[in-house]
Parts: sequence; C-alpha cells; structure tokens
Amino acid sequence: METRRKLLKQLAVLPVVVAVLPKNVMDFLAKPAENEYNVAVNAVKRDYFKELGVRTFINAAGTYTFMTGSLMRPEVVEAIRNTSDDFVNLNELQDKVGARIAELLQCEAATVTSGAASAITLGTAGTLTGTDPKKAALLPHIEGTGLKSEVIMQRKHAIEYAHAIEVSGVKVVYVDTKEELEKAINKNTAMYYFVNFLNYEGQIQWAEVLEICQKHGIPTMIDCAADVPPVENLFKYQKMGFDMVCFSGGKGLRGPQSAGVLLGKKKYIDAARLNAPPFGETVGRGMKVNKEEIVGMLVAIEDFLNRDHKKDWELWENQINHIKASVDSVLGLNSKIVVPELANVVPTLHLDWDTKKVKISGDGLKEALRAGHPSIEIAGGGKNSVSITTWMLKPGQERIVASRLFEILNKNI
Repeated sequence: METRRKLLKQLAVLPVVVAVLPKNVMDFLAKPAENEYNVAVNAVKRDYFKELGVRTFINAAGTYTFMTGSLMRPEVVEAIRNTSDDFVNLNELQDKVGARIAELLQCEAATVTSGAASAITLGTAGTLTGTDPKKAALLPHIEGTGLKSEVIMQRKHAIEYAHAIEVSGVKVVYVDTKEELEKAINKNTAMYYFVNFLNYEGQIQWAEVLEICQKHGIPTMIDCAADVPPVENLFKYQKMGFDMVCFSGGKGLRGPQSAGVLLGKKKYIDAARLNAPPFGETVGRGMKVNKEEIVGMLVAIEDFLNRDHKKDWELWENQINHIKASVDSVLGLNSKIVVPELANVVPTLHLDWDTKKVKISGDGLKEALRAGHPSIEIAGGGKNSVSITTWMLKPGQERIVASRLFEILNKNI
C-alpha cells in the first residue's frame, strides 16, 4: 500500500514516463487501493442461504409475504447500498421523500411506512389523535379518554389484515348495506376502512361509500396493498375521493418488502406521522423503516412510473402462454388464462383436472414441485387445481416451470 503511494507520487512529476511503463506496473497502478470498502466489494460473493441451509425457489406463485414478496429492482438495491454509509435525520428524510412521492403521485402528502399493514395502523391512529402528541401517547388504551373508538367496515371486507386497525385500540363495527352504514355512523366513528380487491363482494361499493362518508364528514381509508399494476391505480383512488390510500412496497412496486406507502390528504398523513417512529410514546414505535428503505421506496415508485408497462405485460403473457402450451397436451387437464379485475392484475394460469385421469391432487402437485430441483412454488391447491403467475419469474425460468409441470402431470396419468 505504502509502495504504491510512493510510486504514484514520483510518477506525478513524470507524466511522459507513464506511457512507457511495463504492463505489470500499469496494472498495479490501475488496481484500486485496498481498504475496508474495497475488500468487501471485491470479496467472493457468499451464498448466505446455502450457508444457513435455507432453500431458494422459483416463484411462480406471486407476491406472497411468506414467500418474501417480490424481488427488488436493481435501481432499488443500488439506492439501498448508496444510502447505507451516511447518517441523516429521520424526520427530515421522511419529509423530503414524502414530498417527492406526493409530487410524483399527484396527492397532498405521503409517507413511507413499514409495509401496507403499518400504513393501515398509522392511518387509523392518526384519525384518533390528530397531531396531538399527548393523544398519541394514550393509544391503544383509549377507553374513557374521549377519543373516537370505532371504525366501520363491510362484513364482506373482513380480512385477517384488518387486525392492523384494531392495534390502535378501536372497535370494528361491521355493516352490510347502505342503510346499516348510515345507522352505524355516530360521534365515536373515527374512520371507514375499505378493502379494494373486495369491492365487488360487498353491497356498498366505492362511490356509495364515499358519498355517505363525505356527507357525514367521516375519513375514508382504502387498502390497495396488491393493487399495482396497473400503474393508474397509484393515482385512481385518492382522485376518486378516498382520504388515505395504502400500498405495499414489496409487491408490484418491486421495492423493499418491509416498506409501504400511505398517501392522501395532508392532515391525515401528518397525523399518521406523529404516531410513527422515531416518536417513542406511540402505537407505531415498533413499525420502524430505515433510511435505506425510505429512499428505496422512493426509487421503486420512480422506477415503476417510468417503466415500459406494455413491454412488461408482453413478457408475462409470453411466459404464461409458454407454460400453458406445454401442459395443454396432458389428457384430462383444463387450462385457462385469466386476469383478475382487482388486485394482482396479471396474467394468471388456472389448471384443473379430472383426478380419474390425472392421479394427483393440487396439493400433491405443489409439493412435488416444491421438493424438486430447483424448487418451484405455485399457488392454489386442494383437490384438483392450482394457479400460476409469471410476473415474479426471471426470464427463462418459465421453461423450467413448464418442463417440470409437464413431467409431473404426465407421470401421474
């Protein structure tokens, strides 16, 4: 290291000599000086999963949290790496990133959260406390405090993730009809919670919910965790009139799996922020999102807005059609490509079969794919059906999925 420095210093006054130096000397000078960072960068890449005995798999199922969501875009990984070597003020970073996201998504305000569930909890808490830190310190023990204590949602929208609402200490009031919604609204009503992908399951849909809640001055939140693509959905629901919109970062946006975004009206986002880290006496203190994830979430949104979505769609279609074509010759098998209207709006291959002709269950097929080499995960299951998506596949992996599916199904005829 010291020899190299001395040589460089001497050659600085002899520029002409450099041109005629031997190649081995030139290579030595061109090599970066070793330091704690270069050593780490140039070291042999460790296979941590292999070291730990954790098996990786090809994801033909989708963006499930237990499957670690989606893979981050290279731009996001680079942003995380480039922000890991410096300290910043967390509140200032959230302010600046939130303002930038709000500008990109054409809304009043936004904040990065530790996932969509965190966005739900923080948004709910904000409707109870406003921007009063004393009120924030009361949550979740709100009985007898005078704070509002009820959140309304449709019974058809009662999914497990709605538990994120109750973390704030509120009671969920379930309704089925417009008339029941009108009657349920009272002085204790803090918010209405709407699950977007279940819009057509419930009797009260977007416009009717907004009309009734706006008439009574009730804030509305819509859970759109898995509702990109299409890209238009990043703008659609807050422009429709919902006060708060929640998105997951680690699904279609291809950002950090442990991040999300809450966007909407500024007064509600400001109130949500008061209930989040770094503030200590809050229900959201444990919902920490680090500086790398905050910037990574911003970069994921920038990348998603700038992507060639038509090109992405064509890739997914070509991949799903390749898999379909490979299994269509299996006797007794039915295959159909569908695109869900809401949530996970990507080409999806549904397979079902006559178990008298194809003698394997849906669960059995999933397990056979999981146990093989490489391991493959698909969705669905049960007696005689599965479903497959390709939007989380790396290019070329569709051929592996197609080959393995054909092989296993034909072995069971």
